[in-house]
Amino acid sequence: MEKLEQVYEGKAKKVFKTDDPELYIVDYKDDATAFNGLKKGTISGKGVINNRVSNFMMKMLESKGVPTHLVEEISPRETIVRRVKIVPLEVIIRNKAAGSFSKRYGVPEGTELASPVLEYSYKNDALGDPMINDSHILALRIASKEDLETISSMALKINDIMKEYFAGVGIELIDFKLEFGRTGDGKIILADEISPDTCRFWDIKTHEKLDKDRFRRDLGNVEGAYQEILKRLFGE
Repeated sequence: MEKLEQVYEGKAKKVFKTDDPELYIVDYKDDATAFNGLKKGTISGKGVINNRVSNFMMKMLESKGVPTHLVEEISPRETIVRRVKIVPLEVIIRNKAAGSFSKRYGVPEGTELASPVLEYSYKNDALGDPMINDSHILALRIASKEDLETISSMALKINDIMKEYFAGVGIELIDFKLEFGRTGDGKIILADEISPDTCRFWDIKTHEKLDKDRFRRDLGNVEGAYQEILKRLFGE
């Protein structure tokens, strides 16, 4: 498969066209950003880890009946994915209070929530990805009622699967962000990535943070935390 011109570059990935109009190549970068790009840095080896972890999780979710954009990993940093039109929503699932949720509602980090919280942010860097609710989404024609039902039920199913899976390797899934895309035939599928960039992972016993919060909060040993996730999943 031939890699053609770049069609997109985000904070953590580049996307390229291929000689098949329905397939793209995603190239994961070591660049790290936080606070909507206000903080910038590099996490050595992050691109390789995120590529491998994301593909591992997508394969696992596929095996449980969740449709994803994953086609094939072709190098340590590159993966072929199905071309989708991204629904401009960040879908956030929270199992315990942390980050902006704790600040917003005055709940100490690590507080167990009575039920998972599902939140949406409008994907728009210029506006700072503001929180948005179902009514806004429908009013602004960002997604239909049917699309939202599909996205929310899929997100909650993914949470159930991932919580159980990560608990099995000694990791607590605190919260995470998902993105969904629409295929050419209109089907909604899981896209983007699942990695220490997009999930809050805590060690079940020590509550040590094993994710991008180490970069956001200058906690040190960022590379070690990412490597630890790889080690738990692959035994490396």
